[in-house]
Amino acid sequence: MGTTDRVPVPLLMRMTAHPLRWALMTELAASDRRVRELVQAVGEPQNLVSYHLRLLRSAGLVDARRSSFDGRDSYYHLDLSRCAAAFGDAAVALHPALAPSGRPWPKDCSVLFLCTGNSARSPMAEALLRHRVTGVRVASAGSHPKPRIHPNAARVLREDYGIDLGAQRPQALDAVADRRFDYVITLCDKIREVPRDHGRAVATHWSLPDPATTGDTDRATYPEFRRLAAELDTRIGFPPMPTAMSSAHNN
Repeated sequence: MGTTDRVPVPLLMRMTAHPLRWALMTELAASDRRVRELVQAVGEPQNLVSYHLRLLRSAGLVDARRSSFDGRDSYYHLDLSRCAAAFGDAAVALHPALAPSGRPWPKDCSVLFLCTGNSARSPMAEALLRHRVTGVRVASAGSHPKPRIHPNAARVLREDYGIDLGAQRPQALDAVADRRFDYVITLCDKIREVPRDHGRAVATHWSLPDPATTGDTDRATYPEFRRLAAELDTRIGFPPMPTAMSSAHNN
């Protein structure tokens, strides 16, 4: 077989073959990160890290979002759904029997979702995880809870996922202060950037903007609530993994 007849190497394999890109993807698989955190984690200069992040973004594997807490910062996010599909395609291209299977949430684990108001992001994540995974104990709370669940959060969950929030109301962090969790997932940049001790829990950050701030009326913000629910539903399909950085940020 000549070189021109060879089966092309999948883009994902070319991206992950570089040790630094693989290290960056490994860090981002565990949590959304800022550039300076990635620099610290991989021990390489910022210009080199930024260069490889640009390559990963051009390949559609990594995305970036401005921090809703500090607009000078950006959080990088690994698209695990796209990675899973690409890895699956590459594995099947090598041999059909290599088709991957998903990794489930650990049985009987406990999960806490946190955001500022506990009126949209965290109660939606709580409801979606409880709906999708049986045997998981899940709760949510906010650092500054709003008076009520946002009506669009309840509407999207009811109409798109068949989930009824009933009389659920936002609750403060104090309500869960005495409980211990296996996973603590922050959904708001503001609450994540204020250090908290979560004990031995795996601490993960999903940088998600508040959909309620994207318009002046419930009608205007409704599409963003639907987009948020879809992203949460996707991310919930990939249970967090512990890393050295998640432990360091936790302590």
